[in-house]
Amino acid sequence: MPTSVEGIDAARVEAWFAEHVPSARPPLDFSLIAGGRSNLTYEVTDAAGARFALRRPPLSHVLPTAHDMRREHRVISALGPTAVPVPRTFGLCEDLEVNGAPFYVMEFVDGHILRDAASVEALGKAARRRAGRSLAETLAALHAVDVDAVGLGDFAKRDGYIERQLKRWYEQFRNSRVDGLDTETIVTAVHDKLAADVPEQHDVAVVHGDFRLDNTVLGDDGSVRAVLDWEICTLGDPLADVGLLMVYWTEPGDVAALVGVTPTTMPGFASRADVQSWYAERSGRDLSRLDFYVAFGYWKLACILQGVYARYVGGAAAGDRSSVDGFAHSVVTLAEAALSALEPS
Repeated sequence: MPTSVEGIDAARVEAWFAEHVPSARPPLDFSLIAGGRSNLTYEVTDAAGARFALRRPPLSHVLPTAHDMRREHRVISALGPTAVPVPRTFGLCEDLEVNGAPFYVMEFVDGHILRDAASVEALGKAARRRAGRSLAETLAALHAVDVDAVGLGDFAKRDGYIERQLKRWYEQFRNSRVDGLDTETIVTAVHDKLAADVPEQHDVAVVHGDFRLDNTVLGDDGSVRAVLDWEICTLGDPLADVGLLMVYWTEPGDVAALVGVTPTTMPGFASRADVQSWYAERSGRDLSRLDFYVAFGYWKLACILQGVYARYVGGAAAGDRSSVDGFAHSVVTLAEAALSALEPS
């Protein structure tokens, strides 16, 4: 019998595997992988020891337009033949009779996911520095993909990316109010400052939307083996990805964007300036207005954390619960960091 775990109807999902992933040998073992606070990722191990990854939406409190398995599956499948390292996909299930929610199955990529100091210890200093360059080069490779050539030309609207994102995340922020949590004043203030000074969008790229170190799988040498967590991917302004990467690329003495997620403060990691330089060198893009995109990254993350916090307060029952109580304070801290990034230096 397949093992049961919250969020998985083991018997029905195993039957789906038999039809769509015939190489998998039953019975299957399912386990929730720690780290995800939105879409849920499960490691699936078959009787022969082969491993797969299964992605599904959260168990409850899903906001409109969020957690779309079809979109996530589509973009990873489209990027498979490109220079962007992504897992191979095996299939998408949209039949709610199988597991109560859509899901898809992809390759399980072995390697290092650096979320904290303990995980960083497995890599030497040379590999840590290589990780920064590899992330920058991987992001440039993603932004170099011809969206029409890979079949993603109709994936989303192309122009007005920042304006669309401001509208989307502000709306979801306002739909995620929590009684007793006063964050609206500062988040609204940042929204208004951003909206009043949006840079011109010069080109269109696949935008990951949450590109950071712990959303990649690294090899022993620090090179990116796979980019994960494509749930908010869209088309738009590639500099938004660079700005958000800088938000997460914490340096010693910085206030962390997320509590406990500060692996880049460890010895050996490149500086923000180095990562920016490598991206600019590989992509050829002008980063002179990057401060705006950094501010936007802080603000967007504040909106996302408010949504995550609201889901857990409302009783969402699966995923990584660590540090969730600190999210309420982080929403304000991130909004303040966005205001600071917008101030002239």
